[in-house]
Amino acid sequence: MDFLALGTHYGKVYLLDVQGNITQKFDVVQVFGLYSGEEFHETFDCPIKIIAVHPHFVRSSCKQFVTGGKKLLLFERSWMNRWKSVVLHEGEGNIRSVKWRGHLIAWANNMGVKIFDIISKQRITNVPRDDISLRPDMYPCSLCWKDNVTLIIGWGTSVKVICSVKERHASEMRDLPSRYVEIVSQFETEFYVSGLAPLCDQLVVLSYVKEISEKTEREYCARPRLDIIQPLSETCEEISSDALTVRGFQENECRDYHLEYSEGESLFYIVSPRDVVVAKERDQDDHIDWLLEKKKYEEALMAAEISQKNIKRHKILDIGLAYINHLVERGDYDIAARKCQKILGKNAALWEYEVYKFKEIGQLKAISPYLPRGDPVLKPLIYEMILHEFLESDYEGFATLIREWPGDLYNNSVIVQAVRDHLKKDSQNKTLLKTLAELYTYDKNYGNALEIYLTLRHKDVFQLIHKHNLFSSIKDKIVLLMDFDSEYLHKLFKRDHHKGQRYHEKQISLYAEYDRPNLLPFLRDSTHCPLEKALEICQQRNFVEETVYLLSRMGNSRSALKMIMEELHDVDKAIEFAKEQDDGELWEDLILYSIDKPPFITGLLNNIGTHVDPILLIHRIKEGMEIPNLRDSLVKILQDYNLQILLREGCKKILVADSLSLLKKMHRTQMKGVLVDEENICESCLSPVLPSDAAKPFSVVVFHCRHMFHKECLPMPSMNSAAQFCNICSAKNRGPGSAILEMKK
Repeated sequence: MDFLALGTHYGKVYLLDVQGNITQKFDVVQVFGLYSGEEFHETFDCPIKIIAVHPHFVRSSCKQFVTGGKKLLLFERSWMNRWKSVVLHEGEGNIRSVKWRGHLIAWANNMGVKIFDIISKQRITNVPRDDISLRPDMYPCSLCWKDNVTLIIGWGTSVKVICSVKERHASEMRDLPSRYVEIVSQFETEFYVSGLAPLCDQLVVLSYVKEISEKTEREYCARPRLDIIQPLSETCEEISSDALTVRGFQENECRDYHLEYSEGESLFYIVSPRDVVVAKERDQDDHIDWLLEKKKYEEALMAAEISQKNIKRHKILDIGLAYINHLVERGDYDIAARKCQKILGKNAALWEYEVYKFKEIGQLKAISPYLPRGDPVLKPLIYEMILHEFLESDYEGFATLIREWPGDLYNNSVIVQAVRDHLKKDSQNKTLLKTLAELYTYDKNYGNALEIYLTLRHKDVFQLIHKHNLFSSIKDKIVLLMDFDSEYLHKLFKRDHHKGQRYHEKQISLYAEYDRPNLLPFLRDSTHCPLEKALEICQQRNFVEETVYLLSRMGNSRSALKMIMEELHDVDKAIEFAKEQDDGELWEDLILYSIDKPPFITGLLNNIGTHVDPILLIHRIKEGMEIPNLRDSLVKILQDYNLQILLREGCKKILVADSLSLLKKMHRTQMKGVLVDEENICESCLSPVLPSDAAKPFSVVVFHCRHMFHKECLPMPSMNSAAQFCNICSAKNRGPGSAILEMKK
């Protein structure tokens, strides 16, 4: 025997002669199940470039696969479990790419791309290769199916065609295949396509890139890229681009890279001569990883909160704690403390841990405004530690915390003793004394608190007395209390005009003596002050405005007007007063007083037009009297008069239109029919208006007021008026109701 079969190496069988020389090479194709004992084994005497199995090869009815080399062969298992092969295509060079989807097989050879329908056993299209300058073995075609009817082709420097396989209408069949291909989009790229894969409505492209060296100006192979692009009608938009680091990329060619994808898992495999790189679609965890790596903690926290149901590797709390630590390291202590409220929430243990961290860096003051005060409540030691920090360096801040924090958060007696120790060094410090009074109040030690407030002459003593019923403790201190709070009665009156009414007479003299600006508002609002007493006090002190108000309130408007004219000499106020009173005699007095005073006449001319006939004033002006701005005043009177005429005409038009509309509405209402049945009675004889025997003749009169009468029951109309009226409505003085309907039979 001259030849010996030695086995396979890289899918090839080598035949050697007895001297060990290779005489012939054979390619071996094996198809076997990963989880079953099925296996197909075939040896070919020509190179096999590509193989593709039926997408549903596991089914007994789909035991098919194709091989590509010089020919495209379809292998199919027959009903006797024998494999038979059929040549689908040959004669156009090597077939280097095959993709099978559903009933369609797409392959690429040196001439272009073909699609074969295994159901109809027909080739349904041929997409020729455009750029014939590129060697097909160096820049092979990349194919992928987006779905069962959409094929994507990438070849050379372009994603050449996106084809949609469609059914042909029956009327167009003739000798043509039942399906045809429609070009949806094609566009050029700036790179060589090494692989394609669909990603929703976008494309994942494995790009082979060549660049020009700036130093040598020679072309060299750059790292391959994995790009995500959005196809458009004639171009594309780059969504993202990642350069891949693979070993030996400087020596690799376009044909050395391949892109495969796992449709169910969204995994993409980049195959190079030395490496296999697995890429997967970024999830929210990956995005958060990137944000944390870039120290964008706030954005990472926000992303985690928005997608908390979808993240698997991250916890919102962990991201938040990292964010707080980052802010502290950066020195943003106030921001870090403020973020604790949101991040730590109701976790008391974490709150206490963070407080101790802030203590270590000397920033307890920064976190103090944000400590929880209700749910949760921290250990008393935490609050006491912060209070001691403020007490040592910031009395005002200490006082603020005592006011804002509930007294049950800390041990009150401990803080009281600490304040008393500090008062030994500074016994007159008002801030510490007031704070000590508040602490005594929390501790229900009202006596000591009252003593401090009285010592400080502080107004909060009134609230303390009222709230805790300490009236028995201040019987001998009333004068002192009134001395350091002179606004006590005033605030009581502002709160309720009726409380303290027995002091209103006293308040008049107090306001007049010490606080005149509030006297007039008091007189206006009080209904309990004695007017005669108030008038006497105001006249004694010559308080004109207050006296004018009291005179007008007591009904002496003429004296009030006279005082305005003679004491205040204010024509505008006099006119305003006359307008408020709306009294003709007051206007007459005002005109008489003003007739010899030109400035007053000008004021009256400018304001009198809408209340009094200006002619009455003009006739009384003496000839030759010089009146300032007379022309402007007369023009204003004419304008006011014209305005009144226009207003009257407008009102008249509205009145006429409304009257006409209501009249028409009344007429339509009165024209409507009135239901008359056997339940209606004659208002005169009180018997039914309709006879029981429908065949008998009858006559009924119905008025607009809906009262009904037999005609014979109504009195005869008078000789002066033939109109009939409802007796009932006329008797009640409700106005005559004329008849609206007379029924006869």
